[in-house]
Amino acid sequence: MKILFAAPENAWGGFLGLLRSEIPEHRCEATGGFTVEILKGVDVLIPTMCRVTDDMLAQSDRLRLIQQCGAGLEGVDIEAARARNIWVANVPTDISGNADSVAELGIYFIIGLSRNVRQMAKSLREQRMGEPQGRALSGQTVGIIGLGGIGRALNKRLQPFGVRLIGIKQHDAEKTRRELNLEWVGGPGDLKTLLARSDHVVLCLPVTAESKNLIDDNAFSSMKKEAFLINLSRGGLVNHAALEDALTSGKIAGAGLDVFWEEPPDPNDPIFKYNVLATPHIAGSTDLSIRGIVKVVAENIRRITTGRLPLYLK
Repeated sequence: MKILFAAPENAWGGFLGLLRSEIPEHRCEATGGFTVEILKGVDVLIPTMCRVTDDMLAQSDRLRLIQQCGAGLEGVDIEAARARNIWVANVPTDISGNADSVAELGIYFIIGLSRNVRQMAKSLREQRMGEPQGRALSGQTVGIIGLGGIGRALNKRLQPFGVRLIGIKQHDAEKTRRELNLEWVGGPGDLKTLLARSDHVVLCLPVTAESKNLIDDNAFSSMKKEAFLINLSRGGLVNHAALEDALTSGKIAGAGLDVFWEEPPDPNDPIFKYNVLATPHIAGSTDLSIRGIVKVVAENIRRITTGRLPLYLK
């Protein structure tokens, strides 16, 4: 079978090479970028960050499976795939080590912003020792929006830091609060309460029609001026213009971004002039998580070759 990887050859820590070693009997090819030009002759598509539309699927002649190498499927027209009898599957964050890896990057952002890593680099360049003064984590409030696999992994790692932990959960807020030992958990309608209380607002939820542009001008106006926004999920959760205004006007103190409004983002975007720690969508890219994801992707490819249903179908 032909497996098409919609990314550069060595993206995500050599994912494609690891997959080849798992299923050497199949032909695995990379597109070279985060795009797909043709699907003819392709049996399995690994879309990564590529959009998969109905028009694209209409060009396919033997596509059997769209298998994401992670959890995010917001760019895939799942209904169009189903209508063409094409399976769509992902790899849930909490079974592969992905959630743990993303949570670790969240800790990096929280500490890096609190200790002002950008100013540290400037102080070293200017030979100024003993500054900047950082903010200790103890006593700060971290608000986690989305308490699924990533949010839970982040909560677990933050508990020993002595922070106050609050969150937003779509369902069963009080049950989740007790289960995760959080100080407070609200529902989607309680977003402003979380924003007003938090020193760090961490986004750990998927992009849906309801959550797109969740963090807009109104949301930034509800946040503390000394607070930081951290996005570990998808760029579409944050309104780009609103973020730029919030940074320019001092509505918030800074941001940690692993995901963006467009990917890759323009390195000359004015946002990067402000107190922003940015990483190139690598939160889930660690040796642990990539190995776990490869195992699931390879298993699903084996399953369709033997007539079995893939795991984690959508």
